[in-house]
Amino acid sequence: MKKQTMNKTVNRSIQLGSVEIRTKKKVTKNIRPKASAVRGVQIKTSERATRNSSSWSVSIYVYWFIILFFIAATFYILGRSHVPTKTAPVAGTEITEENLMRATDYYTRGKSEILAGNMDSALADLTAAIAADENMIDAYILRGEAYMQAGDYEPSMNDFNTALNMDAGNSVAYYDRSLLNTRLEDFNAALNDINNAIAAYVKAPNDVLQLRDLYAKRGQLNLWTKNWEGAVADYTNSLSRPEGTISPSVYAERAEAYTAMGEYGNAINDYTSAVRVISEQIQGTTTMEQKEDLSMHAMTYFEKSAGLNLNIGNVAAARTDLESAYAIATSLNDADTVDRLQKLIEALQ
Repeated sequence: MKKQTMNKTVNRSIQLGSVEIRTKKKVTKNIRPKASAVRGVQIKTSERATRNSSSWSVSIYVYWFIILFFIAATFYILGRSHVPTKTAPVAGTEITEENLMRATDYYTRGKSEILAGNMDSALADLTAAIAADENMIDAYILRGEAYMQAGDYEPSMNDFNTALNMDAGNSVAYYDRSLLNTRLEDFNAALNDINNAIAAYVKAPNDVLQLRDLYAKRGQLNLWTKNWEGAVADYTNSLSRPEGTISPSVYAERAEAYTAMGEYGNAINDYTSAVRVISEQIQGTTTMEQKEDLSMHAMTYFEKSAGLNLNIGNVAAARTDLESAYAIATSLNDADTVDRLQKLIEALQ
């Protein structure tokens, strides 16, 4: 019997995204009197046997099965090419409107927890805010503040660094990292950060910071590093700013710098100004604790002013300062301080 051969070649080129998938199927079936195998079933015939109608029917079914199989496979592959593929979200978390809303809610609640002094709850909420929106710079900064207040300085530093890596001109992150470096007693790093905070704020002011506070902070760092002139300049700049509320500590710390420089008259004037600010603030206090705290600071400033007046030979002014301090100590029921001040006053008579 003449040898019959059927060749079936299927070529398909399917474009999926940017990847081209090519499938090529070549099926060659030789119809021989010997044998053929379909899905594990072997049909044996003899080369010399005469093909009867039964065996011919089986062969036809086999060929049609193979043809239909490849047609079905082709349509399956073409169908797959039109199925949309899922794209993995860029940079981890997918940013959706829902995630942004959740991040804001967590951030707001975390901020409230910090103000309430609940650092553990604040950290949990701010971490959830970052998980919902990993690009939320303010959440990193606020979580850094929470870690700092909790005394956990390493993750605090990591969060401030992350915020600055994301926004190199963020004055709040620089300011907070300056506070952290101050706690770590790395005053050079703290000064560098506060300088960057001032420069960044001048370029892009915000509602979180004020130049008055930034200059006061740098003045404090200069005071601690014994840069007296720099401290006086920064405190003076802080006090000259129109915005915000003047802190009596700015006057008192500038007085310390003046004292170190031997400018006792200027130092005395600053202690007097500090007491004046305190007397104004006491009028607006709402709790006895606040009033007592301010009164204790005023008592300390009167004592320091008395010592400076003695150094320049102004005994009468020194006695007046001590008497003022004595009156405050009496109102605070501070018996030890009352006794000590009374002896000093008697020594000046």
